[in-house]
Amino acid sequence: MATPDEQLTRCRTDSLRAMSYAIFVGRNLTATGYGYLAGYGDEPSSHWLEIVPRGSHEPGSQIEVGVTPDAAMPGVRSYIPQVAETARYLRVSYSYYLGVPGPLINGGLNEHGVAVRDVWSPSNDRLKTLTPREQRGPNYSDLARIVLERARSAREGAELIGELIESYGESTYGGNSHLIADQDEAWVVIAFAGGHGLWVAERLGPNDIRVSRPGYILEVPNDFMARDDFLGAPHLITFAVERGWLQPGPGPFNVNEVYGDGKGRSASVAWMEGELTRRALETAKIRLADIIWALRTERLTGDRAGYGQVVPLERANHIELRLLWHAAIGAIAAPFTPFFLGVSDIPIEFVQHRYLTTGEAAVFIDPDPSEGEPKSLVGQRTEATRSAVFVYKRLLYLLAEHHETFLSEVTPVWEALERELATEVAEVVETAALLIDGGRADLAEKYMSRYCTDVAVRGLNLGEAMVNSIEARSRVLFGLRDDRSWRGPEQLW
Repeated sequence: MATPDEQLTRCRTDSLRAMSYAIFVGRNLTATGYGYLAGYGDEPSSHWLEIVPRGSHEPGSQIEVGVTPDAAMPGVRSYIPQVAETARYLRVSYSYYLGVPGPLINGGLNEHGVAVRDVWSPSNDRLKTLTPREQRGPNYSDLARIVLERARSAREGAELIGELIESYGESTYGGNSHLIADQDEAWVVIAFAGGHGLWVAERLGPNDIRVSRPGYILEVPNDFMARDDFLGAPHLITFAVERGWLQPGPGPFNVNEVYGDGKGRSASVAWMEGELTRRALETAKIRLADIIWALRTERLTGDRAGYGQVVPLERANHIELRLLWHAAIGAIAAPFTPFFLGVSDIPIEFVQHRYLTTGEAAVFIDPDPSEGEPKSLVGQRTEATRSAVFVYKRLLYLLAEHHETFLSEVTPVWEALERELATEVAEVVETAALLIDGGRADLAEKYMSRYCTDVAVRGLNLGEAMVNSIEARSRVLFGLRDDRSWRGPEQLW
């Protein structure tokens, strides 16, 4: 059993491996008149896109939540009530985080237009050491999933996280945040370590830009409980005063200094927030291409970025037309292609494969039943197809190794493809809306599904062509390095 100091060191190390990145831009700052929520996850295990259908659940249904004794900060699994109806949503799943049973998610988009991103937000050491060794309650992934299942607005999502923490506790890995957005606003929610139900949320409006890495909230008014722009645990301030961590007074409460890492905005976050603000003020406002640039720039995005996601926070007359742009890995080496919430399925190349999936190295697709061998999570036919993650990862490693030569080739190709797709998407939406209004939602579903599959596979084919070209030229120009050192663009984080 790890000592408290060993547990704390393990938590620091593991948290740094899974920081993630999120961006919110309010609608008044964009050229389209609607906002964006975007980001990526920082997990090295397998990733795949999936649709979760609307669900009905029997009275008394429960869901299992929490972490195991193997987690960075140990805990126990427990059960909490499930609601009668859950929403349809799109999400990116991944297979591993230490002691947190998969599949896991960092967020997605639901039928009510609520989008969620999950980002690490480190609590300070004194809170981490207070965390019970048998902590229980929803973990970060559970909270993101439950918001997608239940929330009809961003504020409702923030309130829901608070209610869950206050009712059932929260299984922390050292502090975490969620960025939840809808067509009108966004909320940054931070759950602090310690096991004392400490949480806080700040509203972002149509004129705001927020970048989370890590997620942060700075000053909280003393009267936050009476305001519309903050939410939080009733004892958020008194808890710190009672322990001598805060001197009572009339001024605002800097929650980052008292409960967080005390660093405020990181230099990288400040740079990106400043760059997006400059683009909003000095150019024709922020466009989809600017949001994608913020997720693609080689200064921030490399091997650690497990995937990319952009959600336009549009008003939608039909839930089927809600849209999520998805990049199978970090967008430096993969294009964003559109997926509508109304599609019937995901292209097989983009579903779960064995590549980097936890536990798959120890199982067969054709196990021997007489020996009681466990079976692979992936079917034979699926594994016989290309894995989009594997193809794009190859491209990432090739272009990063000699980025001075190849990065300038790849980026313009993805940008040109995305410009073309953005134009096509507007036409697809118009056509699908006409079909739905005409009583042919079934045809709209087939049309959107075929389109999204075609363009996703088109991007994959393009990526594979670049892999083959760059690999052949790289061998001739540079040969093969026989060492394990990483070579790639210099990054700010």
